[in-house]
Amino acid sequence: MKGALVIARREIASFFGSPMAYIVIAVWLVVAGASFDFIVRYFAESASGGASDTPLRGWFQMPLIYIAMLIFAPILTMRTLADEKQTGRIEGLLTAPVSPVAIVLGKYLASLVFWLSLWAPTLFYIFILSRYGDVDRGAVLSACLGVFFLGVGYMAVGVLASALANSQTVAAVLATLALAGTFVLGLGEYIASDAVADILSYVNVYGHMEQAAAGVLDSRRVVYQASTAALCLFLAIRVIDHRRFA
Repeated sequence: MKGALVIARREIASFFGSPMAYIVIAVWLVVAGASFDFIVRYFAESASGGASDTPLRGWFQMPLIYIAMLIFAPILTMRTLADEKQTGRIEGLLTAPVSPVAIVLGKYLASLVFWLSLWAPTLFYIFILSRYGDVDRGAVLSACLGVFFLGVGYMAVGVLASALANSQTVAAVLATLALAGTFVLGLGEYIASDAVADILSYVNVYGHMEQAAAGVLDSRRVVYQASTAALCLFLAIRVIDHRRFA
């Protein structure tokens, strides 16, 4: 575990030491801020769509947020392992006294920090809402946990894509296709038969976050994200381990 933490710290320092980190965060905040402004104006200028509707829930119902996540998640993870291979630094890592498990876990932990760094500034939106009315703290906590567990799955998919690719561009494309594919598949819950819809509900990210923003964190979806992360990280470790002995 010590090796993983060393790699994670190095990765975090490298990421936040580059201008790209602040460009990514700035663009994300523009998208998130514009979406938040739109939904707040909507609630201010029109009647609520229902007693259970809140700006927080409305924000997580906006398609733009999910499109942005499908773009930004691969950007955060594309360099984790693909860049090491592209620059030749992977050989040094593989000959260092650190295991493939530590390499992958270190990169993954750093990616989770990147993911949370995108979302942390959006907590200011909650402060704004609290200035003009009551905020359901349970819903806020549930939404935060929903975002975290979504990142648990998304970052693992991105790390696996980066392990499989030899360039950052290919890694980003692979991760985007995988995440977008499962996102669209999850939307099938709304049009499928009851039996199929129940299965698709596990992968329905839209439904997961909509419920979380309403204060309901579905344990089935949490288990799905955790299982996805475990499988992807296991496969990424196998890919790196195979390269070490190739």
